[in-house]
Amino acid sequence: MKHFILTILLLIIFPFTGYGEMYKWVDEKGTVHFTDDLSNIPEKYRQGAETRKPTQDTSTPQFREMPKASPSPKVSEPEGITVDLVQKGEVSTAEVVLNGRVKQYFIVDTGASFTVINSETAKELDITIDENTPFIPISTASSVIFNPLVTLRSLRVGGAEVGNIDVLIHDMPSDSKGLLGNSFLNKFKVVLDTLNGKMTLYPMQGKLSADYPGGYGKDFWVSRFRFYYRVLDDLKKMKRMYEVKGSARELSLINDAIRYFENQLSELDRKASLSGVPRSWRQ
Repeated sequence: MKHFILTILLLIIFPFTGYGEMYKWVDEKGTVHFTDDLSNIPEKYRQGAETRKPTQDTSTPQFREMPKASPSPKVSEPEGITVDLVQKGEVSTAEVVLNGRVKQYFIVDTGASFTVINSETAKELDITIDENTPFIPISTASSVIFNPLVTLRSLRVGGAEVGNIDVLIHDMPSDSKGLLGNSFLNKFKVVLDTLNGKMTLYPMQGKLSADYPGGYGKDFWVSRFRFYYRVLDDLKKMKRMYEVKGSARELSLINDAIRYFENQLSELDRKASLSGVPRSWRQ
């Protein structure tokens, strides 16, 4: 019986590979044998041997083509907006359009926190300064000057436009009408090519998705929060300085500025929460 089981197991493990006739016969002990050569069967068992023909599968093997993995969709880079730069001495300037009607040439300064306009331009834009206008301290070589911070309806450079933009009113020592700073530039990835007199602005805003909550990526949100944290940190340092000096007027102006930027930061955080911006991007 053990020999019979072994024979069956061997047949399962090593299936027949040929397509000739097979013979099955059983000896006097009941052991089942298989052979493909009739002469291997003892003569006394040949008459009772069974003839078997293995089923021949002549069909062509069918290979199922595995579906090709779809290529990951490419995230298209936003198209850049290229504007001409005009070199004036050692600085580069670009033409800007304020509130859709006043054209000026501003110095391009990627290190300046705010865009700046002079008092003459402010008058041309009919800007009113009142008790609700925040004043921001600017340190000069000899003193600290408090400058009004106002909001323009729009500022456009070439085909790039930003609405509701904060600008400082400050008369610069040069004859420049103003300065194009980060309250405008940080809405874009800026590439300066001063050799060829070009500036290309790539909008930070993209298609709304999990990676672009509110339509903006991580770099935008992180930079916006850091901007307000940095401004507030500078103002609070200056506040401590004026508390020591005992300058009541300046201290009052700084407190107003702190409240203004705390409100701005709170509003930014509210928009970020509604857009699903991760908390780690708001640190």
